[in-house]
Amino acid sequence: MSKGCVVVKFGGGLITDKEKLCTPKLAIIDSLCGVIAQITREGYSVILVHGAGSFGHLKAKRWSLHLGRLDTTELECSAESDISTEGHISSQDEAIIAVRKDMLNLNKHVISGLEKHGISTKVYPPHEWVIGTGEKFLGDVSIFADHHPSEVKVTYGDVVACEGPKEFGILSGDDLVYRIAVEVPNVSRLVFALGGVDGLLRSPPIEGEPQDLLFEWRESDGFSGEHSENFDVTGGIFLKAERGSQVANQGIEVKMVRGVASTLYSALKGEDCRGTLILPN
Repeated sequence: MSKGCVVVKFGGGLITDKEKLCTPKLAIIDSLCGVIAQITREGYSVILVHGAGSFGHLKAKRWSLHLGRLDTTELECSAESDISTEGHISSQDEAIIAVRKDMLNLNKHVISGLEKHGISTKVYPPHEWVIGTGEKFLGDVSIFADHHPSEVKVTYGDVVACEGPKEFGILSGDDLVYRIAVEVPNVSRLVFALGGVDGLLRSPPIEGEPQDLLFEWRESDGFSGEHSENFDVTGGIFLKAERGSQVANQGIEVKMVRGVASTLYSALKGEDCRGTLILPN
């Protein structure tokens, strides 16, 4: 009998090297997938969403895919000349194809990690079922409703079609987890697994110094985060906090934790662990 459903978001900065194009952190992926396997064996259903990291953001930023259709004169300049010439990309249309292919490759690494631990999966690439970006995207999240411990349903941040002159844009995994958590029946909690931090911090982390962790947080509290606009084409930690707050307001438990096995395991079970519990307003 299922113990209920948990939604988990693997951050792109956790499962990839954000500084190196299309470089997965395979050991971390394997460790996290081992936790998912353990949780499912204990009777929990899991819906997994993962970010893009260096498989999506670098090319998307170079070709301004988050801004939609642009004239070549409007494209943002980029210092990463090696990114712009990678794979002989010469247009936004070619960049869309490349990013979608890269995201499928990253997803394959995640799926391989899950299957290595004996987990059956079903993948839903957003470019096949979503139109639009943001939390009000058009797409039927009821495809995730038939969840059970024997199969993990997986989706991820992606380049999707948009209506009107924009034509396309970037759908963040954080928008996906919001819609899935609040619209899919019997979701008991949402867990964000983060790279490099223990949760939401009062101030951006400084290497070598203790992190000033917010153990509890509600949106009205605010916080001083860091968003690398030179890399991230979605909303970074600020979007995670906003969407997490919206989910918490619906009575669903939301926690942000460092993406290490022992902490993630405890968070997925709703046990006390180091991280940030997001409270409803």
